[in-house]
Amino acid sequence: MKSLLILTGHTKGLGKAILERFLALENIRIVAVSRSILNLQDPKLTEVQLDLSDLDALESRLPALFPTGKFDKVILINNAGKIGEIKPVGKLQPKAIQGVMNLNLLAPMILTNGFVEAYSGSKSEKLICTISSGAAHKPLAGWSEYCTGKAGLAMFSKVAAEDLKEKGFRVFSLAPGIIDTEMQADIRKADPSDFPALERFAQYKSEGHLSSATEVAEKVYYLLDNPILFQEVVQDVRNFDLP
Repeated sequence: MKSLLILTGHTKGLGKAILERFLALENIRIVAVSRSILNLQDPKLTEVQLDLSDLDALESRLPALFPTGKFDKVILINNAGKIGEIKPVGKLQPKAIQGVMNLNLLAPMILTNGFVEAYSGSKSEKLICTISSGAAHKPLAGWSEYCTGKAGLAMFSKVAAEDLKEKGFRVFSLAPGIIDTEMQADIRKADPSDFPALERFAQYKSEGHLSSATEVAEKVYYLLDNPILFQEVVQDVRNFDLP
């Protein structure tokens, strides 16, 4: 059984852990897209250096991101994203708002649309998984850019699931929990006057409540390896255990 994975944001954090998990498989081809690359020498992997917040560049290179060939399973994981400005409304920068929305919301929409266009005629098992957040469903002071982008993606995933249910695609919006990554380190550097929940996020780290990227990647893999067990579009790794 030959699989294809298209993965964004693969050079650090959860994306890197997902990449490592899938590279452990034998019969797989991976196209990994990120602003920087790892220069890994693995015949299963093609790295594409691309700033996904540059939507014109993304559109021009879109066809090259979706290889043709015979695959039993094709997977898109929209993982790339950033926290954006941690500031209250009224202190945000217009260009920064645009950049975060491009990366966190518009690029995954464009990639998903391109993926469906490329593989809708395929008899492969077809899976789309967008890495979401609890912030998609819960407002947090200072996080307007991040919460809004993730909420938009969650709704987009639900609509895509409706659009595609007769075409053989499964769509998931998966919250990964709170992971010990660079993003969490960036959050802990926020100005407490801009981010009232700063102390709580500092405690997640100091009290050992952060998950490792490796264990979350294992859950991402489990969901995509067993999609029949997960009927709803919106999922959260904290709501299921590995066997």
